[in-house]
Amino acid sequence: MKKILLSLTTVGILFTLAACGGGAKDTKDSTGGSKKAASNEKVEITSVGSTALQPLVEKVAEIYMTDNPNYTITVQGGGSGTGLTQVSSGAVDIGNSDVYAEEKDGIDASKIEDHRIAVVGVAPVINKETGVKDITKDQLKGIFTGKITNWKEVGGKDQKIEIINRAAGSGTRATFEQWGLDGEEPAKGQEQDSSGTVRKIVAETPGAISYLAFSYIDESIQGLSIDGVEPKDEKVADNSWKIWAYEHMYTQKDGKKEATQFVEYMKTDDVQKNVIKELGYIAISDMKVERDLKGNIK
Repeated sequence: MKKILLSLTTVGILFTLAACGGGAKDTKDSTGGSKKAASNEKVEITSVGSTALQPLVEKVAEIYMTDNPNYTITVQGGGSGTGLTQVSSGAVDIGNSDVYAEEKDGIDASKIEDHRIAVVGVAPVINKETGVKDITKDQLKGIFTGKITNWKEVGGKDQKIEIINRAAGSGTRATFEQWGLDGEEPAKGQEQDSSGTVRKIVAETPGAISYLAFSYIDESIQGLSIDGVEPKDEKVADNSWKIWAYEHMYTQKDGKKEATQFVEYMKTDDVQKNVIKELGYIAISDMKVERDLKGNIK
């Protein structure tokens, strides 16, 4: 498999590879297996939405376009709400979301098809100089609802807590509020549109706290444990870590068949067993539990 390096940007990226000549032919895909290229007719696909899912879609899009040079796949962020709104209106081919379409007001879920691609854990993250590594669930809720305003109240430095929220419409925010704050409304604070921007601000702002998908947590920031449970993939798999969500890619019913084919490629063993894990996501097959739309675990 050809190794391809991809910058995990928080803005839309357009990958364009020139279409090659000739008719339909057998080509070797990135797994080393044979994959049938449909034709040399140019195909354009636009995928918009969740910034938590964006790095994975970007990576797989580049692999897919290498195997299918007649494809141009544009991947953009904007948040889950944007992705769901645009795919349901027909403005884009694929809407990426951290939440079910049924959970978003104003979305007619009957018009679009749900494809669960992966699972993502979401964790509270703080500036590394804060001096805290573990807090309780009640302390977490106290911080984000504004009842706890200084890190010394939870064993850290004598420093004001600076809350950084994702903007309304963010699936990451919805996931964090539902499973991290038990539905409580967070205090007012600065809001950011992308996960990458949140990471940068938390890393550079003394006393800052926010929340990010595991795939965005790196050495520049500190992921917080809750009640002694670390934010790790294996803890998500058995629901010990409860702040997680399915990553969805929605397509239009009776929409562009090439878009559905790309989404189906996201579900293949090579992507699920290799690319997903490489980028910090969790494969659906690795989950030991399943959670339905109402939050019931089985």
